[in-house]
Amino acid sequence: MTIDLFIKTEAQRNWLHKLAQLQQKIEATAQQHDEEAIFPLENIELLKSIGYTKATLPKEYGGDGFNIYDALLLQETTSKFDGSTGLITAWTLMNVGELFENRYWEPSTLHKFGEAVAGGAIINKAVSEYAMGSPLRGGRPGTTAKRQGDKWIINGRKNYTTGSHALDYFLTLVWVEEDAHTAFFLIPKTAKGVSIEETWDVVSMKSTGSHDLVLENVEVDAEALVEIPSYSTGFKLNSWLLLIPATYLGIAQAARDYAVHFANTHSPNSIEGTIAQLPNVQTLIGEIELSLLNARFALYGAAEACLDPNRQQLANNAINAAKYIVTNAAVDVVDKAMRVVGAKSLQRTNPLQRYYRDVRAGLHNPPMDDITIKNLAFTALQLNK
Repeated sequence: MTIDLFIKTEAQRNWLHKLAQLQQKIEATAQQHDEEAIFPLENIELLKSIGYTKATLPKEYGGDGFNIYDALLLQETTSKFDGSTGLITAWTLMNVGELFENRYWEPSTLHKFGEAVAGGAIINKAVSEYAMGSPLRGGRPGTTAKRQGDKWIINGRKNYTTGSHALDYFLTLVWVEEDAHTAFFLIPKTAKGVSIEETWDVVSMKSTGSHDLVLENVEVDAEALVEIPSYSTGFKLNSWLLLIPATYLGIAQAARDYAVHFANTHSPNSIEGTIAQLPNVQTLIGEIELSLLNARFALYGAAEACLDPNRQQLANNAINAAKYIVTNAAVDVVDKAMRVVGAKSLQRTNPLQRYYRDVRAGLHNPPMDDITIKNLAFTALQLNK
């Protein structure tokens, strides 16, 4: 199963063709980047060179104006080439898409930021903190902002800052002590007191550079306070979060492609022909195809519901469910791909072991599985009182 069934427009096809020109270059370095936990800066620059990081920026600012459905196709494809590169770029596509779709900021601030994105700037939210736990569970940030004249002084530490080495801006959730509320500050990487501490030492998504952002007496102007959200978690459920499961779906597709190629070419001397003729192999590949088909209908179906004014108010559970279905399907697909390939899939030079490690990271991206199940149950029980 591939994404071809879900392509709708010529603009989408053109973008997928542009991405295909970069596939070899990005795939060629993925193994080394993973082995040595090298940040894929050259991949980010390649994608910038074709305008990828501004695809969800409105056309009026110089972007492509892609909506969430369009962006899912791009994100899944890029992540198939390299999961870490995909996850880094997902956050910029997501944050830019969400900001401009909902117009959270003052028009002048959005305009200035839009110009920066059009020029190649990339962004991620800096929300998570070790003591805070998952933002969606309601913890209060320990990072603080204090007013000092017409400036703000910010201190704190954020973890899981994916793409840290390439980011130009950190959209940082802080606690404003004097007013007792959370706020988002747009902090440029060039601000004095901003540094990255390399703490990302994990077994999956090793190249994402999800290090700690350290803020020590960072002084910013008053306009750096770009948003006082009506929620405290730093994450508002919206369709753009679907770009994260799309990342893991792309990795699962890469595993599927490897397993299918292996089945069609591997010919042990114990049989005539290839293992593709064996019933157990056909069963595994059939189950892989079914999982991918289910995942895509959940993902792209949720995106379509979010884009329909008549259905978008009902789409919250669909967003949560799509993330649950897709990330768990990705784990299942890679596992079955490894069963097709056998012990060879465990070799460090084999990409399947990397896919296996990488897709598991999706289980720890918000929203968490237990929250999704709880919300689905709550909705069903409330509707049937």
